[in-house]
Amino acid sequence: MREFVSVRVSDDQPGIGALVLHREPTNALTRQAYRELAAAAEEVSARDDIAAVVLFGGHEIFCAGDDVPELKTLDRAEAEVADRLRRRALDAVAAIPKPTVAAVTGYALGAGLNLALTADWRVSGDNAKFGATEILAGLMPGGGGCARLARTVGEARAKELAFSGRFVGAQEALRLRLVDELVAPDHVYDEALNWARRFVDAPAAALAGAKALIDGRLDRDSEVERYGEVFAAVNGR
Repeated sequence: MREFVSVRVSDDQPGIGALVLHREPTNALTRQAYRELAAAAEEVSARDDIAAVVLFGGHEIFCAGDDVPELKTLDRAEAEVADRLRRRALDAVAAIPKPTVAAVTGYALGAGLNLALTADWRVSGDNAKFGATEILAGLMPGGGGCARLARTVGEARAKELAFSGRFVGAQEALRLRLVDELVAPDHVYDEALNWARRFVDAPAAALAGAKALIDGRLDRDSEVERYGEVFAAVNGR
């Protein structure tokens, strides 16, 4: 039984699974939360009744980042282990072989921004705040956060955001492509469901293959093999 991360499905939204953070009040991520996040990502990846996934932190706040008080209790060796755990969890979410959409409310800061960036699409409230804020605690983005940020906004802008740790409003986040869609705060989750619903009846193997190709997870030979697998699944030979 996971304490801070759950997978929820509903008869009202067949084919859609919600991967939900619930560590009040800010959804700050601890080592335990990262373990649970990795396990939840593996669960939604394996479940045949889930065709698309919504990442959600609740109607008030998506995720304010790492639990800094916990980090301050670690020595160097423990911090390195914690960062490997962070990377495994975030990479597991990014590798979910199904369409994923982050429904961002309130704040997506530090590791919370990194988590949002693992999704294929991001819907945000028009009052949300974003930031690569780790430097404000004297730290740098962990868990592959710098590379993920640079792929999204470009290297120069990623450096400016990571060096300053400044907060970014929703309109600027849209211009920078940190988010893909802005809606009224009360409509974030519903709009994320609308995005996910488009892919519920799509061919799962083809979607997974396209995602892996676009994300650069396959080498050239593996691309050919994946194409063959999808072709055989459709044509039966």
